[in-house]
Amino acid sequence: MKNILFVVSEWGYWGEELIGPLEACDRAGYNIEFLTPTGQKPTALTVSMDPSYIDPPLGKPVTTAEMAEKVRDFAFSGRMDNPRSLKEWVPQRPYPSSPKYLREMEAYHQRIDEIVANDLTKFDAMVIVGGSGAMVDLANNSRLHDLILGFVKRNKPIAAECYGVACLAFARDIREKRSLLEGRHVTGHPLDYDYLDGTGFEGPHALDGSKKGFGDGWINFGTPFYPLEFILRDAVGPTGQFIGNVGHKTSVIVDYPFITSRSTASSLECGRLLVEVLSNGLRRHGW
Repeated sequence: MKNILFVVSEWGYWGEELIGPLEACDRAGYNIEFLTPTGQKPTALTVSMDPSYIDPPLGKPVTTAEMAEKVRDFAFSGRMDNPRSLKEWVPQRPYPSSPKYLREMEAYHQRIDEIVANDLTKFDAMVIVGGSGAMVDLANNSRLHDLILGFVKRNKPIAAECYGVACLAFARDIREKRSLLEGRHVTGHPLDYDYLDGTGFEGPHALDGSKKGFGDGWINFGTPFYPLEFILRDAVGPTGQFIGNVGHKTSVIVDYPFITSRSTASSLECGRLLVEVLSNGLRRHGW
């Protein structure tokens, strides 16, 4: 049986971008483990459970009534109530200003090597779920970057959706500082699909009374923190290519070991192609 690691933001995931690959993996009989930055239960973005919500750039609803029900049912199923904690699993890289920097770096590298050599043998693939929350606690999460590097080192596929693709662009060996996507073909949330206002984040942090982080359960940050298309175009460099497929209903690119998915409408296809990669050896698609 194959084991898939699903990485989910604690600041709001888009429901279909979880359900799409999850259903495909469930149908294939794969075992699923969920991982969040600190081990808290993730929150589905409210609008991703609302079939009447109009996506501003597309000017139409993007969630069917059937999918909204699936997201709500999953959110209350208890299946993701106790995810694994990335913070407890993977060490934080030490600050250079630490008086014990060299010894701490030695311990850090030793632990990372142990995780890659031992822990990651359990998993066959990683899925980084999209949604606006990925910008907050996944994109620049060095612990997640180390896991991504480990999966690549072990030649295991990584599927990333929407804003989750930024994690691949920022993951890099700290000595070379070159993106793993250099020379690759990828897709992701294009500039044409970016909001001009209403980029929101949701989490349990304020709702549980702790008042940690920012916001009161939901906060509007206006435009996205970054234009993902520009980041991906720069990351792939002159020998790679960003493929937005704007004007096409879906966009999923396979450039092994990476499977990148543009946005919500591509989620089911992303799941299907992940299974094709794992079960049938697919290595290239969409370019």
